[in-house]
Amino acid sequence: MTNERMTISRPEDILGYVPHALGLWPEESLVALTLHGKTLGATLRVDLPPDSGPPRLAAFAEKIGEYLAADPSADGALLVVYSGSGWGDGTVAERHSPLLRAVEEVLDAGGLVLRDAWLVGPGHWRSAFCEDPGCCPWPGHPVELIHDSRLNAEMVFRGSNVATGADDSSGPFAGQDEPGLAAEEAAAMERLGDAWKARTSLGLMLDGWFRVLDREGGSPVLGTVPAAFLRACLRIPAWRDAVAVAAAAGRETACAGAEAFGFFRDGIMPELQLPVELAGIAAPRGDGRVRASAEAAVAAKPRPSRPSKDPAAVLRYGDVLLGLHPAVPDWKRLDALDRLLEDLAARGGGEARAAALTLRGWIQWCRGSGSSADALLRQAEAEEPGYRLAALLSELVHRGTLCGWARNRGAAWRRFGGAAA
Repeated sequence: MTNERMTISRPEDILGYVPHALGLWPEESLVALTLHGKTLGATLRVDLPPDSGPPRLAAFAEKIGEYLAADPSADGALLVVYSGSGWGDGTVAERHSPLLRAVEEVLDAGGLVLRDAWLVGPGHWRSAFCEDPGCCPWPGHPVELIHDSRLNAEMVFRGSNVATGADDSSGPFAGQDEPGLAAEEAAAMERLGDAWKARTSLGLMLDGWFRVLDREGGSPVLGTVPAAFLRACLRIPAWRDAVAVAAAAGRETACAGAEAFGFFRDGIMPELQLPVELAGIAAPRGDGRVRASAEAAVAAKPRPSRPSKDPAAVLRYGDVLLGLHPAVPDWKRLDALDRLLEDLAARGGGEARAAALTLRGWIQWCRGSGSSADALLRQAEAEEPGYRLAALLSELVHRGTLCGWARNRGAAWRRFGGAAA
């Protein structure tokens, strides 16, 4: 996917762009797009407020204004209301007019001109403000015009796909575990034991993940043994979080944060075993695993001296999870991590699947997609009730907190190209 410009000349092109920018067809949502002159900027989707009372609408509009203020160079905005209510009795414009007017007032106060607004229903779409039956006859234009728009066709041709709505699968894993996976995963957990507490083990583990994430052509199809090992890694919270931090901000930040949190233990630690596909060396005879002791790892690959327990490293570690550090994350590696986690979650259920779904939810939140994040986090909590990280991230999403990178146009993920603007 490239970052080349695309020309949008008609409303149906704009409405065709929105689902591709979000990755889903919105339902009962308000979508706001910022404008820089005639160029589209950021895209925001939020659930419609549960009631239309003035206090609720005022608070809702203020929140929209705060979100769009994260694009400081914008000078205008477009609004789209996706709702199934009011189309049957012809009151759709009347129902949503107070909401649009409340948001328009806030935008105007913030220096953003509302250029246009549309209403999109299950079967039709229309201008939110046009009342002339000559140019805007009831009920409006068929949604097929959006699906058939030139821009939508171009996006599909480029490989973009649109879900009909956020994934609402909320039950635990209903499929069949990959044959042999459970036994290999249990064996991997037993071998890890206390080995994860060694400094060199963390580095070797991250090396294994990076060898998969950084391979050309995206994440490869893994055998059962390496997949089971990666799933076992996700069942250790310290390693699970280190994988996410390292993918976004680099290995050094992850290792320094782990040191600052006091994850490591002094003394002789058990040897870490890496599957051959993750170790990056020739396979020995036997069960297809590589043993890598701390001493051998240090001798084979010199490492930096032990980092001090720097309180700032704790802050940086937390800032990565909130999207505040680094200035621009490694989106290519995060995209690869998302694909790999999707594969690992599809292989079997249990705690490993909950961890994979949770990290996928975090990545979606970092991308600015609260709907997709919420759906994945709900699946994680259904898979492993009480899973703490999923609960904490769900709270962020439900409070309407935006990831720091999503607030910054220069750092935000771009669906078309997967890189910052």
